[in-house]
Formats: sequence, C-alpha cells, structure tokens
Amino acid sequence: MPYPAHQRAAPRPAPGTAPTALRVFPVASGAPALDAQTRMRLGRQLQALYDPVIDEALDPRLAELLQQLDADRGEDASR
Repeated sequence: MPYPAHQRAAPRPAPGTAPTALRVFPVASGAPALDAQTRMRLGRQLQALYDPVIDEALDPRLAELLQQLDADRGEDASR
C-alpha cells in the first residue's frame, strides 16, 4: 500500500531519472561538509516532510504537561 506524501522521507525522483547523489567535501577539521546545493535540497525535503506535522493539533494532555513544565520553570527562576 503506498504511503501518503507526508510519510515519505524524501520526494522520489521522476521516472527515468537517477537520484542526485549527495556531494560531501572534506574540511580542515576532518569532518565532512555538504555543499550549498545539497544543503538547500536537504532543507526543502525536510521542510516538506515536517510541514504537515507542524500544522497538526497538539494533544490536550501534552499541552497541559507543557504548561505545567513552563509554570515549574517560572517558579524555579523566581527563587
């Protein structure tokens, strides 16, 4: 069964095209770094993945817990 678009990790390439490979470059610290085009593409894909989640309503129980946490932090800060 196909998954809805918001449940896929990234858009699929058009039929007949190969997926674009990530371009990774070594930097002075030895850790790999992504080029600007790859970072932009990754950012767009992450935004497309998480936009539907951001628009979802928060469970009332979780909202209440978050309010209690904020209140507890406020009490700790005033001490």
